[in-house]
Amino acid sequence: MNVITKVLLLSLPLCLLAKEATVEQLFSVQTVKVRKQNISQRIKNYGYVMTDESRVYDISPRFGGYVVELYADKVYKKVKKGEPLVKVYSPEVFKAKDEYLNTEKYTKKRPSRGMLASARLKLELLGISKKEIDAVISSGKAVPNTTIYAPVDGYVFIKGIKKGAAFNAKQQLFEIVNLDEVWVEAKLFEEERARLSVTKSYELNFKGLHKTYFTNNALLYPQLDPKVATLTLRLRVKNPEHKLFPGMYANVISLKDESEQLTLPATAVMRKDGKHYVFVVGEFEGEYEPMAVRVKEIDAKTYVILNGLKEGDEVVNNALFMMDADAQINGLY
Repeated sequence: MNVITKVLLLSLPLCLLAKEATVEQLFSVQTVKVRKQNISQRIKNYGYVMTDESRVYDISPRFGGYVVELYADKVYKKVKKGEPLVKVYSPEVFKAKDEYLNTEKYTKKRPSRGMLASARLKLELLGISKKEIDAVISSGKAVPNTTIYAPVDGYVFIKGIKKGAAFNAKQQLFEIVNLDEVWVEAKLFEEERARLSVTKSYELNFKGLHKTYFTNNALLYPQLDPKVATLTLRLRVKNPEHKLFPGMYANVISLKDESEQLTLPATAVMRKDGKHYVFVVGEFEGEYEPMAVRVKEIDAKTYVILNGLKEGDEVVNNALFMMDADAQINGLY
């Protein structure tokens, strides 16, 4: 906002300086200009941050075994894609590696692509990485241990094993959650559904965060909660800095009917006797004229000017109570 600070050096008494329909002030006055701004109707709802279900990964091996070394040893530890989570020993996997190695040696003497492919497929179906399978042939040795890697960047939300523990096939060892995008679920009453078709975007604010998030990716769940008669609106929000965590409380502002309007900060408008006034900069240095205006409050910081002013008009933006006192003394109301 373009703010102009004027320092007045006048020293004569106020009663000698007052002119018709104006107020002269002897202190530092800040002014601001009326400007055009894109304004939307703002409707507030409340919601919570949820994990994006499509970004939740379950690590459940297709074989049983024993934990040899646990790398992801803490819940909520941050891991990167391809980073080792745990090293295990599995008799089933070790046997399959040995069979693959022996088959490769056998097919060198009696070529059989089908036999070798079948032995490799068995390891692939057990979920063994390509890198580890290739190492069996390149090293000429079946290593007894197998490493399980993180499939994606994220955080360990569930750790289902401990150091030295045994586990069974299909047992959940880890749950990895990627937070690059999250969901915000907001509750709406049935009568609010109609406005969704004209809502262009959503503004989201969170306690403790100065950043404001915006999204236009919304989905209305096709189900009503009969207990509280509310619908659920799901918003997909980009979260590259990982500042939004599941469970955080959100203020969800629906932005609709966007239009360009004249605005002033709330600090430049004074309410008096049921009307709103501004003090317009006068023709001479230090002169300010009170003017009644029609306004509409957009939020705690901004008013839309409905009439009385035009773009570029300059008004006082501080100490309006002193302006009001001087105006009353000079009979300007």
